[in-house]
Amino acid sequence: MMFGMTRKQLSLIVLVVQNSTLVLMMRYSRIVQKPGQPMYIASTAVFLAEVLKIIACLAVMYHQQRYWSKFVLVVRQEILGKPKETAKMLIPSSLYALQNNLLYVALSNLEAATFQVTYQMKIMSTAIFSVVLLGRSLTRAKWFALVLLMIGVTLVQSQSMASAPPPSGESGSIEDGSGVTQNPLIGLIAVITSCISSGFAGCYFEKILKTSDTSMWVRNIQLGLSGAVFSLVGMLMYDMQPLRQGGMLQGYDWLTWVVIANQALGGLLVAIVVKYADVILKSFATSISLILSSAISFYFFDFRLSLQFVVGACIVIFATYNYSLPDKVSTTSTATATTKQHS
Repeated sequence: MMFGMTRKQLSLIVLVVQNSTLVLMMRYSRIVQKPGQPMYIASTAVFLAEVLKIIACLAVMYHQQRYWSKFVLVVRQEILGKPKETAKMLIPSSLYALQNNLLYVALSNLEAATFQVTYQMKIMSTAIFSVVLLGRSLTRAKWFALVLLMIGVTLVQSQSMASAPPPSGESGSIEDGSGVTQNPLIGLIAVITSCISSGFAGCYFEKILKTSDTSMWVRNIQLGLSGAVFSLVGMLMYDMQPLRQGGMLQGYDWLTWVVIANQALGGLLVAIVVKYADVILKSFATSISLILSSAISFYFFDFRLSLQFVVGACIVIFATYNYSLPDKVSTTSTATATTKQHS
């Protein structure tokens, strides 16, 4: 018990807060600027998040080893002494770097609630890649849930596209309530690409974890190192001019640093929390986060809720929950297995 709550109850609250605050704060940080303050460069935030993630994983490893000499030995043996193992992380780390940059693009062009719902398409991409890469099989119930997921996301996105027609002379660009120009089509493309890269990278990373005895924290450091390199290369390639003009930390304020910390530590936090929870609880957290994000967007970001959005979001929540349910074992199969055990 902690704060009068069980671990599962605390896990649910942590997951809801993490899922909701990251999207909402990232969205807010991309549409609200102080007078005379430039917008921070998204690629620098992605790079710094990777660096912070590495530091956090090293801190956990040091805590586990308890002695500096043991910690240094593990770092030398498991990270510096195994370049081939780090090389295995190049594919997922490059995709995660792409995904993290695309999240900023998506949230610069989509409302937080719309993004939250649409981003659940990563469930479908993960499911497909788990069949292809990990050899899993999905039941009819799970495939049906994935079809429902697509229907719900389509309803939400069609509402987003039709909610504000583009003014003449601007291809698909609209202004939100804060006067910031955004393009829902670019946001949708960014979300879809991010979902695909997230699904493939996640399954690839899982396959590596299951085919080796290397610690999860070591793997995350290896992932972070190569991810930081890719993020740095992307930052220097595409944002060299604004970096020269205003420096790496231009436009940064306390909210930017909170977003970076949330993005860096959020994934690690979820991984720890899920150990004390389960997949169904995680789906509950996702559903509550969708509702919470929609409510906050409605009250604070002038987000217009329509019947089409509400129906689509409900379908996505229903599909997400049903997909996370454990497969039912038929009584016939159970009886057959029991007979074989006793024969």
